[in-house]
Amino acid sequence: MKIVLAYSGGLDTSVIVKWLRETYDAEIVTFAADIGQEEELRGLPQKAKKTGASKHYTLDLVEEFARDFIYPMIRANAVYEGQYFLGTSIARPLIAKAQIEIAKKEKADTVAHGATGKGNDQCRFELTYMALAPRLNILAPWKIDAFREEFPGRAEMIDYCRTHRIPVEASLKKPYSMDRNLLHISYEAGILEDPWFDPTTKANKAMFKLSVSPEDAPNKPEYVELEFARGDCVAVNGKKLSPAGVLKTLNKLGGKHGIGRVDLVENRFVGMKSRGVYETPGGTILMHGHRQVESLTMDREVMHLRDSLIPKYAELVYYGFWFAPEREALQALVDESQRHVSGTVRLKLYKGNVITCGRKSKYSLYDMNIASMEGVKSWYNQTDAAGFIRLNGLRLRARNLAQGGPKV
Repeated sequence: MKIVLAYSGGLDTSVIVKWLRETYDAEIVTFAADIGQEEELRGLPQKAKKTGASKHYTLDLVEEFARDFIYPMIRANAVYEGQYFLGTSIARPLIAKAQIEIAKKEKADTVAHGATGKGNDQCRFELTYMALAPRLNILAPWKIDAFREEFPGRAEMIDYCRTHRIPVEASLKKPYSMDRNLLHISYEAGILEDPWFDPTTKANKAMFKLSVSPEDAPNKPEYVELEFARGDCVAVNGKKLSPAGVLKTLNKLGGKHGIGRVDLVENRFVGMKSRGVYETPGGTILMHGHRQVESLTMDREVMHLRDSLIPKYAELVYYGFWFAPEREALQALVDESQRHVSGTVRLKLYKGNVITCGRKSKYSLYDMNIASMEGVKSWYNQTDAAGFIRLNGLRLRARNLAQGGPKV
């Protein structure tokens, strides 16, 4: 048996490497995806091999993550339940895809992950495995009774690591869990499980890594210009950048001005509610700017149709159906809607706020002559509005005359 394990080097996957090796008498190949977690990746190959892995891969997927996963989602303006920018959700299908590629290269028969049986990640990993490699076996230790009986909590896992000299930096005092990538950092569990707990107080605000608190942000606003082409941001302040370059630049700008913090209670796919705290500085700026260019260039009915599909698109990403046919069909519609979403938006960043200060595009549908209230002549005839309103009011008149009208 040969298993490729999605590996972070944290407490759970460090234990799982050794547990899988001993329980299944298997060869373990570990894999970590570099999707922008930066210093968290240091020393992973050495750590994995000390724990029992025969081989380790760390793949640089930062640019692919931005280009092929984050940007398509931004084009859809996808936000889950009106607040969550899907930073963790969108990363999982990429990680699972790369894991499958390694499994094929290594001729492994099994893939494994360390996601719990209570969260969303198990769905995102396993649905991707099934979509891309349906014949691979899947092992998820947290859904195996014997594993949970041996490790009912973190204390037992830490003791196991001490006994087996597994090098992990973990203690019972760590008050929450954290997951980082290019798009965001998520914080959950531990002290954050109480939805009344305030992480923004002076005593707790050190939790945040990507952004200062809005009250500590500069007192002077900063302007930024974003250039879009077919729905994708291609330049910041006139400098052409790759998708990953755009996000890295905007993360720094947004973090400096306290932008992109969200604290919410969300509905997990498995049915329970969960409290999460997120930092998405660059993504918040990017999404805001994208919407502004759309407002200038996108046809009203196309925009309304696409907007009606945002909840479904976001739900598919959140649940783990990135590689499902319905998401691909929605993406085709979204991408077609972006054909003329090209232009420049000027934004002002100030103490947690993203403020629109201007937008322009050669594809603009905004006609100053038509919109002007100053008597400027155009091909819009105000007299036409009378008939337009009479026709739209016809059914309302008929209802009143025949049925008595609405209750007032």
